[in-house]
Amino acid sequence: MIATSNTPASADADISPRAPRASVTLQCEARQGTRQWQRVLLGNLSETGFRMTGFANPSPGVPLSIKIPGLQVLTARICRQEGAELGCEFASPLYVAVYEHLVKASKVG
Repeated sequence: MIATSNTPASADADISPRAPRASVTLQCEARQGTRQWQRVLLGNLSETGFRMTGFANPSPGVPLSIKIPGLQVLTARICRQEGAELGCEFASPLYVAVYEHLVKASKVG
């Protein structure tokens, strides 16, 4: 399943208040580099980024790999950290249909 478009996300996309966001609850796995996969929780999602909790010892500047159930492994970068919450931007934005599917799936399950 292809999950991203070919249009690169802008550097400010994740922090833009105009980006449509959905409150979701998705259990995923994430890691940086060759570290072990960690279970994380996505609690906010947009086509360009997400917020997550549960990631131990993040390293800003190191790309983040994230496994969202049903999708290919996606790449993101950490834009900000507020306590245990990380704000991240996808390397390539999600297709609208993929974003809508994840929002709908989150509300069902």
